[in-house]
Amino acid sequence: MRLFVSEGAPGNLPVLAAAGRVRGRAEVLISTVGLEECMVPFLTRPRVPVLQLDSGNYLFSTSSICRYFFLLSGWEQDDLTNQWLEWEATELQPALSAALYYLVVQGKKGEDVLGPVRRALTHIDHSLSRQNCPFLAGETESLADIVLWGALYPLLQDPAYLPEELGALRSWFQTLSTQEPCQRAAETVLKQQGVLALQPFLQKQPQPSPPDGRAVTNEPEEEELATLSEEEVAMAVTAWEKGLGSLPSLRPQQNPVLPVAGERNVLITSALPYVNNVPHLGNIIGCVLSADVFARYSRLRQWNTLYLCGTDEYGTATETKAMEEGLTPQEICDKYHVVHADIYRWFNISFDIFGRTTTPQQTKITQDIFQRLLTRGFVLQDTVEQLRCERCARFLADRFVEGVCPFCGYEEARGDQCDKCGKLINAIELKKPQCKVCRSCPVVKSSQHLFLDLPKLEKRLEEWLGKTLPGSDWTPNARFIIRSWLRDGLKPRCITRDLKWGTPVPLEGFEDKVFYVWFDATIGYLSITANYTDQWERWWKNPEQVDLYQFMAKDNVPFHGLVFPCSALGAEDNYTLVSHLIATEYLNYEDGKFSKSRGVGVFGDMAQDTGIPADIWRFYLLYIRPEGQDSAFSWTDMLLKNNSELLNNLGNFINRAGMFVSKFFGGYVPEMVLTPDDQRLLAHVTLELRHYHQLLEKVRIRDALRSILTISRHGNQYIQVNEPWKRIKGSEADRQRAGTVTGLAVNIAALLSVMLQPYMPTVSATIQAQLQLPPPACSILLTNFLCTLPAGHQIGTVSPLFQKLENDQIESLRQRFGGGQTKVSPKPAAVETVATAEPQQIQVLMDEITKQGNIVRELKAQKADKNQVAAEVAKLLDLKKQLALAEGKPLETPKGKKKK
Repeated sequence: MRLFVSEGAPGNLPVLAAAGRVRGRAEVLISTVGLEECMVPFLTRPRVPVLQLDSGNYLFSTSSICRYFFLLSGWEQDDLTNQWLEWEATELQPALSAALYYLVVQGKKGEDVLGPVRRALTHIDHSLSRQNCPFLAGETESLADIVLWGALYPLLQDPAYLPEELGALRSWFQTLSTQEPCQRAAETVLKQQGVLALQPFLQKQPQPSPPDGRAVTNEPEEEELATLSEEEVAMAVTAWEKGLGSLPSLRPQQNPVLPVAGERNVLITSALPYVNNVPHLGNIIGCVLSADVFARYSRLRQWNTLYLCGTDEYGTATETKAMEEGLTPQEICDKYHVVHADIYRWFNISFDIFGRTTTPQQTKITQDIFQRLLTRGFVLQDTVEQLRCERCARFLADRFVEGVCPFCGYEEARGDQCDKCGKLINAIELKKPQCKVCRSCPVVKSSQHLFLDLPKLEKRLEEWLGKTLPGSDWTPNARFIIRSWLRDGLKPRCITRDLKWGTPVPLEGFEDKVFYVWFDATIGYLSITANYTDQWERWWKNPEQVDLYQFMAKDNVPFHGLVFPCSALGAEDNYTLVSHLIATEYLNYEDGKFSKSRGVGVFGDMAQDTGIPADIWRFYLLYIRPEGQDSAFSWTDMLLKNNSELLNNLGNFINRAGMFVSKFFGGYVPEMVLTPDDQRLLAHVTLELRHYHQLLEKVRIRDALRSILTISRHGNQYIQVNEPWKRIKGSEADRQRAGTVTGLAVNIAALLSVMLQPYMPTVSATIQAQLQLPPPACSILLTNFLCTLPAGHQIGTVSPLFQKLENDQIESLRQRFGGGQTKVSPKPAAVETVATAEPQQIQVLMDEITKQGNIVRELKAQKADKNQVAAEVAKLLDLKKQLALAEGKPLETPKGKKKK
């Protein structure tokens, strides 16, 4: 069969991705033709893509071609997929055509482009959230996923058009975008030009009509809250009325924490940080902080949870640091272990164990695994050519050699891996190698070493992955990295080094060597547990009863998802292997990278000295957590997120709710008589609470944080619309209404205090103390919204939770942590006046416009007071003026209004 495509035709994307499914099953010849060529003889206008079948017949709609490829691959049709395809053709395509035309041909930006498709994107997001499945038609990828992904990719590949609040859509899109057939299709069609690659095609198309005949406008579009059934509302009310009585008994505290038969046992590890490196913000969010959020959430769910971490202390890095400071390696480890522990304590990381790898247990367990591998024939011996620095008189560990990457030419590649292209490297393959200690050129010398025979273990690994990955919560980047390794074929991996500081190799002839840190560092999780309890095997040799979650940055994936599993599978000792491998992308600092030597970026021991509380750091790092792509820490954005999301949204709502109880009702929660509108609010809060649970169960930590802020916004709007401060002065009915609104609001605040606990534990405890929340309600989070502060409950003293971050304060910190960067960011403007054109500030303003637009839409949907709506619309228009100034555009007179 023959597939005809044209340069820049959007329909090529899903078709090429679907064609990837039939490789090896059918021969597909792909031909590129001109846009004006008519490949189907009976059509009056040219059309691409076109599939000419071996029978001579033609298929010429994108969905039909994709369906044909899927059927060839053995896929079975289903009604839900067909429904999605109908929706894509009738609803999504008209909106998407308009959005792409405005963006590519007319050069429009922001809401002008996003407006036509926002309703469609929200529909996809809500559908994914409600069914709690990773794909549109269920647990596995279907034809509907490929067709919709291909249609959306040209627009959504720009993060500016993938709204942050649509977390389920974002996760779905990123999962598909990392799959190899989709990546190849995107590279073929967009050719690294992004959406501009579609320009020649779109310029030849007639201007599409806006969806539903609406003109593109700057006025916010009305958008209703999710539609709720009467049954959903009734169930929410029933759960609310049960109150504290529906809370289960608290789990008894164990010490040590051990697995319990019949319960969910969750074992959580955070990648072990090198002891001699002070962790920067990227290290903290990538490992310990992300894992801490999930550990705290697991405890709120009453799961039996053990969270462990520790310092990785062996290796050349430690030896070199010891030389620099004139200490022994052990003294260096002792010194910096305390530094790490203090940093994580300040960040309120709730380890059950924070251990270290320089222990007798580490030696015992590592040597046992090695001996089992050796006796089963999974260890090889070979002579290795290594780089030796004659000036330092030592063989150089991989990370202490730097040079030019032999694959991509990156000039600062390490001796084990290139940070730019991600490929693994043997140090002797580097071009222009240098010793990182003395900068001399090392020489090649031979040495006898031991290797883990990964090719012999490859089949076992693939069988294990085949059972583990389906239905697991491995992140898309982790799946992609492991697939890439397996696709290229595994090779024997050296597991010994010519060093003194490490776990000794228990084999004759190798007494002067130690195990390579990446063989034994991951065994550190086991030894740290063994130092915590002599019953450690109940966690680590119990795969039937233990769910293992491992958190790390993406560069650690091969060692946790491949090297250690191969070691454990080869040892044949029933080890617990990772069930869910959670890997982040990288966090950058402003426009560059963190660098301790250059004084660029905030490191853990410095955050304490900024005057900004630990919970604010936690919140912002989790808000920008690099889940699907790299993200960047920005001082300007931190100021805006603190002042808008925390101070004006979350803090404002919780403080007002508590103050109304204190001021109007003497500190006692008033009686609540719920109206139908109140009951619908209960159901909306319940829906968002369940969304929060769904996201955190899937370890989508950043997206779940948005659910907290959404509930807070609902609460603020509820107070604004009902105005209890006015009603309390009115008739008896008005006063009763003020009581109901206040009582419901303060219960929402109580719920938020528990939902916040994984993210901001100190703030959470402060709210609970102010509201005098009963202890059981502080420690358990159900999927229903309960009345935990019944009428007559006395609250404590209410005070503000957050402080405003000032521009001068932030500018001072920016300068302090700017180091020697050549680019010095300009002084951040106040939230009210943006006079610069920095891309980050423009993006922040666009985010603020989106949020303000949502506020206006929700107020209109609730039929709020016209003056209140007008005030919020004025704020929205002011933000748009600021954006125009920031982009250097002239201010336009609003349409329909004449200058006076």
